[in-house]
Amino acid sequence: MRRLALSIACIATAVPAMSAAQSFPSSDPVLRRMWALGMDSSQVYTLAQVLSDSVGPRLTGTPGIKRGNDWLVSRYSAWGIPARNEQYGTWKGWQRGISHIDLIAPRVRTLEGMMLAWSPGTGGKDVTGSAVILPEFADSNAFVRWLPEAKGKFVLISVLQPTCRPDADWEQFATKESFDKLKDDRNKAVVAWGKRIANTGYTVGLGTGTLGRRLEQAGAAGVIASRWSNGWGVQKVFGSLYQERVPAIDIGCEDYGLVYRLAEAGQGPMLRVRSESQFLGDVPVFNTIAEIKGSAKPNEFVVLSAHFDSWDGGSGTTDNGTGTITMLEAMRILKLAYPNPKRTIIVGHWSGEEQGLNGSRAWAEDHKEVVSGLQALFNQDNGTGRVVNLSSSGLSKAGGNLARWIAQIPTDITQNITLRFPGDPPGGGSDNASFICYGAPGFGLGALNWNYGTYTWHTQRDTFDKIVFDDLKNNATLTAMLVYLASEDPETVARDRRSFDRGSRPSATSGPGQGGQGPQTWPACTPPQRDASRYSR
Repeated sequence: MRRLALSIACIATAVPAMSAAQSFPSSDPVLRRMWALGMDSSQVYTLAQVLSDSVGPRLTGTPGIKRGNDWLVSRYSAWGIPARNEQYGTWKGWQRGISHIDLIAPRVRTLEGMMLAWSPGTGGKDVTGSAVILPEFADSNAFVRWLPEAKGKFVLISVLQPTCRPDADWEQFATKESFDKLKDDRNKAVVAWGKRIANTGYTVGLGTGTLGRRLEQAGAAGVIASRWSNGWGVQKVFGSLYQERVPAIDIGCEDYGLVYRLAEAGQGPMLRVRSESQFLGDVPVFNTIAEIKGSAKPNEFVVLSAHFDSWDGGSGTTDNGTGTITMLEAMRILKLAYPNPKRTIIVGHWSGEEQGLNGSRAWAEDHKEVVSGLQALFNQDNGTGRVVNLSSSGLSKAGGNLARWIAQIPTDITQNITLRFPGDPPGGGSDNASFICYGAPGFGLGALNWNYGTYTWHTQRDTFDKIVFDDLKNNATLTAMLVYLASEDPETVARDRRSFDRGSRPSATSGPGQGGQGPQTWPACTPPQRDASRYSR
């Protein structure tokens, strides 16, 4: 089947985008009311400030996400929209305290770093020890013989980056020869470090066979990693190295390089670490659901979708506070401009996305009536940027519905959007995959990048100040309009699937939160993980 990418300019009425009023392809009063509410009387700033600054990060299984769930319910209730928290399982409860990492010899410097999620702390005490680099080993037996030397030390387990400048700097200022040499040196270092890790017989991944856990068993004071995102001052601070008794610390590229070079040169780096955390046992985890009942077709559904959980290195603002606010504000607009929808409108704020789409997968599994009656689902999960692409997700006849809906929306919003018909099914990168795997029409709202993967995705820099509010207002208004038009559409979205009979071929990876899927095949519905066994200690 021929893949066709259509610019909105080709399908929308060709009206010059001179003003809000002149950009409307139709005279629909509901759409005009939605524009006024979303663009002229927006509440996204206030909502985002509370979510980012006051509620803060929302790591699954922490008090922060439960506080956020309750805040969502209170917001919807204040707007007269029935809302509830639905438990879908349990997770490993954990609460972060302070992290403080200091270099105390051969000079004093407070280091930029933090304890990783689900890491044990230092028991409220300062722990001091020398920093050593994980040596090169001929094989795992040599690693085991070395392990006693790790006792009482902080072991550095990440590769040393040859530069902490973003590549964009090198591209702009360096000679081609210098940049090529840098890339070659970096690639060689990464390959060599991977071999160094492999020769220990352990991994830096999940499970009980991890390098970090083996080092703590040998009496190491802690494990120090650095997962640089390739941007100025940014580190990936998600996940854990799965220790039970000693902290796992991630240090920024610059400071990690400092400690590494001191150790490499035999200059005696000493670290002092104080970190606090508390394990809370298995705790219930929830999706927050709000609903406006349909008046004519209550057993057919239009769903707004965004994951609510985040990592906790920053505030979880662009991953996925902005998606959350998009859906929250869209529901406010819908309640005011379209209080009696034709089809039932549901919003799902999913938990456990970062652990494998667990919240949305569980909800789809538990609510087969919504999956079977789904008219459309709109999901947003890749940062603060303006929505610029929308695919029919491999549903070969859904493009007609999408094109009709988009053609009625003001060109101020749609002029830069590209529709892709029939597109490909999402491969599991975000929550629309939890529905499209059943063949239900789940669509992703793909946004402008805004250096999302480099600067905010899973980093300590994912904070309120990164929001682009004009784009966020645009996205909330767009979503409200799409939901309204999908609800009113007399035609049910068909579920005919695109055929891949001519053989699989690679499809482009579309970045964090978008789920590049490799070979073009329809994704299977993966059972959700409803308990904390993956994190059992």
